[in-house]
Amino acid sequence: MVETLHKNHKKPSSASQIRVRYAETDQMGVVYHANYFVWFEVGRCDLLRALGLSYRDLEKDGVSLPVISVSCKYQRPIHYDDHITVVTRGTIVSPVRLEFEYNITRGDDHNLLAVGRTAHAAVNSDGHPIRLPNRLRTLLI
Repeated sequence: MVETLHKNHKKPSSASQIRVRYAETDQMGVVYHANYFVWFEVGRCDLLRALGLSYRDLEKDGVSLPVISVSCKYQRPIHYDDHITVVTRGTIVSPVRLEFEYNITRGDDHNLLAVGRTAHAAVNSDGHPIRLPNRLRTLLI
């Protein structure tokens, strides 16, 4: 997986390259729907890493970012051995919440295959809501 960081006038984004494994498909050779959520996590982690932060860093500081909602609109099927790109963008939506948006495209034809979103709350080790760390807010503004 290779990720690249893009900064534009809107939101920072990263692009994660993934080759679809056989184990991610069903008997018809189409990617099983739950695997898209795994790829969203790949994109999320790659974006944070590209910004110079990681989940591990956040957890060392006592901050967790559990998923509180997720959605995915499947546009076209993805098959075994397809080369896909997951473009991920992050947005701060409140002092304690952030969202990530995902676009999955196929490498050879650049068709949009799926669009997703996850929402996350910042919580401490006891599961109580806390403010997002300043360094994370600064990176996603």
